[in-house]
Amino acid sequence: MSTLASLVDGLAGLLQPLFGAGAAAAAIVLITALVRFLVHPFSRAAVRGQKAREALRPRIAELRRRHARDPERFQRAVLELHRAERVSPLSGLLPGLCQLPAFFLLYHLFSSSSVGGQPNGLLAHRLFDAPLGGRWADALADGGLFGGAGLVYVALFACVAAVATFSWRRAAAAQRELPAQTPGVLAKGLPFLSFFTLVTVAVVPLAAALYIATSTAWGVVERAVLYR
Repeated sequence: MSTLASLVDGLAGLLQPLFGAGAAAAAIVLITALVRFLVHPFSRAAVRGQKAREALRPRIAELRRRHARDPERFQRAVLELHRAERVSPLSGLLPGLCQLPAFFLLYHLFSSSSVGGQPNGLLAHRLFDAPLGGRWADALADGGLFGGAGLVYVALFACVAAVATFSWRRAAAAQRELPAQTPGVLAKGLPFLSFFTLVTVAVVPLAAALYIATSTAWGVVERAVLYR
């Protein structure tokens, strides 16, 4: 955690002439972009896997029809098909899993009053009127929804909601292409998963919320480019 604190502090110092008091927030956005860049090969692999799974849908639908009365045999047949075509159903999870350590380190860093036995100076940094170590509940208690800190969260929620809506539309369009036999509850629920980001942003420190918002926006743009 001390290494991450030094990295954020060093980048904030470099960015201070451009961003002033918001330099630490800009540093977090830059670190997030770096993490997403490093994870990009896994994202490309995930998209290739998704395209391969989409290509297998007609064959899976045929297996489902053939083994309609034997679900266990159907599942075995699908696994054998994936194995034969070298398609991993879990490949899409890799980009998210690879980012978890960076997110949790950032969360812990801006939730701790001390780092390496010293006071955590990063907690003094702010994004406009909102401290990077604060949460939405703190902003509501200090000035309300439209106070200085509250407005920062209103803007952040608006950005995350816009990204989630774009992602929802893409997911809904993809869901309409799923085979008719796809379980109804699962098929209807998939497009709304993107909105869970709003809940996370509301409960984590602002620094971690910036990471989530930046990473989510990057991911949506990245998928749009890779699926072209």
